[in-house]
Amino acid sequence: MSNAQFTDRLQELLSTLATGQDAALDQAAEAMATSIAGGGLVHLYGSGHSVIPVMDSFPRYGSFVGLNPLTDPRLMWSSVLGSNGVRPLLWLERTENYAPTYLQTQPIDSGDTMVVFSHGGRNAAPVDAAMYAQSKGVTVVGVTSVANVSRPAGHSSGKRLPDVSDIVIDTGVPIEDALVELPGWPAPLAGASTIVACVVVGELVSRTAGKLLEKGVTMPTFVSPTVPGASVASNDHVFEAYRKRMVDAEEGVKAG
Repeated sequence: MSNAQFTDRLQELLSTLATGQDAALDQAAEAMATSIAGGGLVHLYGSGHSVIPVMDSFPRYGSFVGLNPLTDPRLMWSSVLGSNGVRPLLWLERTENYAPTYLQTQPIDSGDTMVVFSHGGRNAAPVDAAMYAQSKGVTVVGVTSVANVSRPAGHSSGKRLPDVSDIVIDTGVPIEDALVELPGWPAPLAGASTIVACVVVGELVSRTAGKLLEKGVTMPTFVSPTVPGASVASNDHVFEAYRKRMVDAEEGVKAG
């Protein structure tokens, strides 16, 4: 092993993800493609650091219409301390019945898919979100570290994210998240869960596109202006297509 302790360990995790989670990734991509091809949405949800893979889904260069990032500002932070800091966030994501209150404002409907990110999979936010989605007839994909099932459940139902997911993608990240231990340093260093989760996003985006092609479907795709022939204005139609799909989804929920 080289001196790149974190990178070497991360590469091991990604190699395990690619081989051990191939079937789950493919199953999730099929569910996502089916939702999008049917006119529905793929919602992506997380709290705390797990908002990062949600934000990396759409709009992101190389992603496409049909992906709906659910970014609740109350479950994110804009500063370390203060009213928008980490401590209030940590309290709120452990508060049961909050997530459904937020999700009720979103066009989540039967036939959709929801990808829920949570390293520990024990907090109220991801568990409540998954349970709410399932109650709406939505296929739930849980992206989590399955090793955490050895820890006591944090939700009053006794359930964890894997228990309330139709498809589980195991990141393989150790419970403590951080990968590097240095003699004399009091705690493990260098967290990996968000990086691996972002890799899962990239894998799901590319696999879902492949599944859509098999169904004869392509979607307006967010493109970098560095791509030959593209410009900043090239994405105007992507935003318009996203707006229209969201409006259609809202109308579908109301009609249902």
